[in-house]
Amino acid sequence: MNFPAAVTPPAPDWSTTALGDSANWPASLRLSVDILLNSPQAMLLMWGPEQIMVYNDAYAALAGLPGVRVPGGNVPSMQPAAWSWNSAALAPAREGRSVSYRGVNLPLWRDGRIEQQRLDLYYTPVAGASGVDGILCTLAIARPAPLADSNQPLRLLVVEDNADARYLVCETLRALGHEVESVASGEEALPLLDQQRFDVLFTDVSLPGMSGVDLARQALQQKPHLALLFASGYGDELTKRLEFSAQALQKPYDIEQLQTVLEQIAAKVRGG
Repeated sequence: MNFPAAVTPPAPDWSTTALGDSANWPASLRLSVDILLNSPQAMLLMWGPEQIMVYNDAYAALAGLPGVRVPGGNVPSMQPAAWSWNSAALAPAREGRSVSYRGVNLPLWRDGRIEQQRLDLYYTPVAGASGVDGILCTLAIARPAPLADSNQPLRLLVVEDNADARYLVCETLRALGHEVESVASGEEALPLLDQQRFDVLFTDVSLPGMSGVDLARQALQQKPHLALLFASGYGDELTKRLEFSAQALQKPYDIEQLQTVLEQIAAKVRGG
């Protein structure tokens, strides 16, 4: 059987936008734009102090942008609703922390008029040489709230120092229906654990500074009922040597393994 050859769309001519020639972009911008343009999810990137906006086809379709050329790459005359709906919403992302908001009503263009749409919004900081250079927003139509407690999403704090790995695991967890916050170190995680409610601490074992195991020990002192999940090269061998209860995924793991472990944790957390 002969299959039609895949058609690769022409690369955008970024030199005509506020971002300039892509050959001069920093690696973090190149990676963010590659993720955005290749994602089926609606995504919108705010880049630099000029707040240049880049978006993909899925965002253009969701926002009902009439006659606007994708992928953008220009300073907007008016802020998109994903940025302007709450002046404080982006503060954690500007400080380097991922943050999510569920069921936000945003005005979108529909059939020649503005309509309110309930959306889930996920903001991911894009780190640069001197701090946060950009913020990537993923938008999804809000899911109806589950009726049974056993189906309620878990609330996880992800601790991973690798920015790319952190982004991927957080997006995977959100795709599975869970609520996620993320940080890059144990030192950043402890204040969040004290201030917010989490069901699960999902941490890499090897972290700069405080290790994931030491983080888990201190976290249990603050939250004795917190479920612990490690990403480790040692898998179950790690948990056998610990003095507290925890589960571990051996890297690299796949989405099915992650989902199975989370279902086990959810059954315990919800008393199933």
